[in-house]
Amino acid sequence: MSNIGVVYTGPGKVEVQKIDDPKLHGPDGRKLEHAVILKVISTNICGSDQHMVRGRTTAQPGLVLGHEITGEIVEVGSDVEMLSVGDVVSVPFNVACGRCRCCREGDTGVCLTVNPERAGGAYGYVDMGGWIGGQARYVMVPYADFNLLKFPDRDRAMEKIRDLTMLSDILPTGFHGALQAGVGVGSIVYVAGAGPVGMAAAASARILGAAVVMVGDFNKERLAHAEKVGFTPVDLSKSDNLPEMIAEITGAPEVDAAIDAVGFEARGHSGGEQPAIVLNQMMEITRVAGGIGIPGLYVTEDPGAEDKAAQTGNLSMRFGLGWAKAQTFHTGQTPVLRYNRQLMQAILHDRLPIADIVNATIIPLDEAPQGYASFDSGVAKKFVLDPHGLLAS
Repeated sequence: MSNIGVVYTGPGKVEVQKIDDPKLHGPDGRKLEHAVILKVISTNICGSDQHMVRGRTTAQPGLVLGHEITGEIVEVGSDVEMLSVGDVVSVPFNVACGRCRCCREGDTGVCLTVNPERAGGAYGYVDMGGWIGGQARYVMVPYADFNLLKFPDRDRAMEKIRDLTMLSDILPTGFHGALQAGVGVGSIVYVAGAGPVGMAAAASARILGAAVVMVGDFNKERLAHAEKVGFTPVDLSKSDNLPEMIAEITGAPEVDAAIDAVGFEARGHSGGEQPAIVLNQMMEITRVAGGIGIPGLYVTEDPGAEDKAAQTGNLSMRFGLGWAKAQTFHTGQTPVLRYNRQLMQAILHDRLPIADIVNATIIPLDEAPQGYASFDSGVAKKFVLDPHGLLAS
């Protein structure tokens, strides 16, 4: 197979290196006949990858990155019954067994068996079970019958691959954030963060029927892109009074639903890190009995945090305000399997042009380090890696 992959080598550094060819074995060495091996068609750089690369997690050098994977099956284990060599599939970033209580109840983001340290597994991510990442030419996927979403037609899938590659994470994640915040027909919605997940959340709010979708950020380029694709930008550099800025747009200083697509590296007007600022703003602007979806990542350990408490995941939240307003909060990793089939249909039937909304930009796998650096600088792009040149062709 001659495999290569994107490897985290230390804070601020990634390299494309030769890595082992995948085998039908788990992180503990056990043979996995329920697994398949994929030839990776597309694999994306995610904002959560950037947290590790910045040194903001306990990730160790040598980690093969990548949890957003679309591929073609090239080998199947003897227990795989519903998939075949040649099938083109989307891989949920969640590694899930399909057998435990959480999986059986649809909570695949917190599978109880695929990670000996905690609930939940993922490819190429710190503390998520040791599963090898998919920013590579080839990757192994366990519990294939349960996890993989097969595209109904290969040619149609390749025509829509820039959109369909978003099914592995950011589109379901944005959709989950919007849905759990209670977005529906006529909702007034505020999305914090104009990065790819924020844009996916905004797109999801729109398809769910929102009347107004505002996207807040400090990044001028990302705000300009948000406006270009039909959302209402909120330039946070202009004021620290978010309710007043919302009132200027909608006539009232509150929203029905708010979505935090920023997470634990949030910054305030001072320029310094304020990891709870977005959560506190969400509680301030969300109406009484409104909802707050939190797809933005928060971690249990942040060794690079400026605030000592935040180094162990403790935040200075004004939780009493949210309690007094009877707001709902929904956190945690998205159970991708709950949404990816319906979102696939929306894409295939031209209802959700997510690639344009997140400005999907295709680059070769060997240019991944440049892609990481560019993404970290705040460009309004979602980088899609093309390991075999299939997207370019």
